[in-house]
Amino acid sequence: MTFDTLHPPDTCPFCTIASSYPSSLSSIDLFNHTLTSPSAFMVLSTPLCMAFLDIMPLSPGHLLVTTRAHREIMSEVTEEEARELGLWLLRLSRVLARVTGVGDWNIVQNNGAAAAQVVPHVHFHIIPRPSLTPELRNKSFTMFGRGQRSEIDDDEAVDLSQRLRAELAKEMIEVGKKAKL
Repeated sequence: MTFDTLHPPDTCPFCTIASSYPSSLSSIDLFNHTLTSPSAFMVLSTPLCMAFLDIMPLSPGHLLVTTRAHREIMSEVTEEEARELGLWLLRLSRVLARVTGVGDWNIVQNNGAAAAQVVPHVHFHIIPRPSLTPELRNKSFTMFGRGQRSEIDDDEAVDLSQRLRAELAKEMIEVGKKAKL
């Protein structure tokens, strides 16, 4: 079921985020985590897509990449949104690896409650997978909505989202240079 994107469901937290943040990369300096409750730590905002830190991450840097318009599952996403989601997943994966220093990650997307989708708004998880040091060996790093999650620390999230936005700006300069070749 597709909802009217001009009047999204009042209960969708991602729609609340979408309506609270500008849809332009040029407004990147305006991102303030206090615009929504709970806080959102925005990394990317375009007319079609957004990316922000997961507030209950499986690991530091766990990002959510979603459509701005309310789409419950992947089959409801438009072709234009799908193309843009794919581009941002590629770019944000590179950026996240550089900022976190973690070269292994999962990209996960769940469709429906039986598939462990908690928020009924299509979104992809980019989850850094740090090396399993002795102290992390007993910690669960499972996927598909399961695993050891902890609440994000606001101060750390503000810093991390700022570093991710700065690195994303560098990435976009590089993408622009390559496009001119």
